[in-house]
Amino acid sequence: RLVTYINSLDTGNTSILDQIEQEALDSYVPIIRKEMQQFLKLLLAMKRPMRILEVGTAVGFSAILMAEYDPVPCEITTIENYEKRIPIAKENIKKAGRENVIKLLEGDAMEIMPTLESNQFDFVFMDAAKAQYIHFLPEVLRLMKKDGVLITDNVLQEGDLIQSKYVVRRRDRTI
Repeated sequence: RLVTYINSLDTGNTSILDQIEQEALDSYVPIIRKEMQQFLKLLLAMKRPMRILEVGTAVGFSAILMAEYDPVPCEITTIENYEKRIPIAKENIKKAGRENVIKLLEGDAMEIMPTLESNQFDFVFMDAAKAQYIHFLPEVLRLMKKDGVLITDNVLQEGDLIQSKYVVRRRDRTI
C-alpha cells in the first residue's frame, strides 16, 4: 500500500528520462524504481546539492534524473565498471544534453574513489553491487562533506533483510 501511495504522487519525468527508462526496461537493464525516483527528487529539492557522487551508473538514468531535478546547478561524478553499459550511458548523457554536468568515470569504484579528493560531495547515491556497499562505505564517508546525504538503493532487498537466511536465495545471502 505504501508503494502504491508513493507512486500515486508521481508527477512524471522529462521525455528523455521516459525514453531512457523504456529502453532500459525493454533491454532488462535494472534502473531505479518509480518510488526511488520520487524519493531522489524530494531529497534533491530539500538538500539542493552542488556536488553529487553516484556509484553505479548503469545506462545513466539516475545521473540524468539527478541532473534534471536538482534545483541548483550541480556537478555529478558517476562511476561505472560494466564495460557493456558504459557506451550506452555516454550516449544517454549526450542525448540528454548533460555532458557538461555529468562526468562518467570508467572502472572499479574501489580503485577510483581513493583517487578522488576528500570532503567534496554533498550527496552520494550508491546503486551498484549491493554486497559491495559495506566495502564502499569507508571511501564514501571520506568523500562526503560533513553534512552530506548518503542514499543507498535496494538496501532492504525487498524485505529479504528481515527474512531467515534459509528463506533468502543462496546467491543473495551475502547482500
